[in-house]
Amino acid sequence: MAEQQVPGIKRTNLQRHDLSVPGREVVQLRVDIDPSAPLLKGTHPGEEIIYVLEGAVEYQIEDKPTKVYNAGEALTVPAGVIHAVRNVGSGNAAELATYVVEKGKPLLTPAEERQPLHLPAQRQRQRRRTVPHRRPRRARRKEAPTTTDRPTE
Repeated sequence: MAEQQVPGIKRTNLQRHDLSVPGREVVQLRVDIDPSAPLLKGTHPGEEIIYVLEGAVEYQIEDKPTKVYNAGEALTVPAGVIHAVRNVGSGNAAELATYVVEKGKPLLTPAEERQPLHLPAQRQRQRRRTVPHRRPRRARRKEAPTTTDRPTE
């Protein structure tokens, strides 16, 4: 599977193997991020486990505050969650990225520019608007009873 290359970001494939779980595979890459690389925002079809090898990277993970990770630190990005990374140092940043993903799906799906990373308060408002069991109240019209609506004596 060919991955789209982003200027300033170099991905080195280290290994790809099927797992004992049907339909899942592990993919391991070294990702080098130049300080001039643009903010990279996307999702993965499974979990991403990251170990920072060198430098400092800033991660924006949906529903969490932005955080800087330095060499020797690790983090996990849940499946399907929009997240973004950028190098916040003056030199190269590198990470070991291990993905446990659905086999046959693209490893990275870029998030659209109009699709923002939601802050927790924004996410709650969005959930409130999309809860299926809540419906807007409609004004009820009072109609004159018809002959079939009148109780019989």
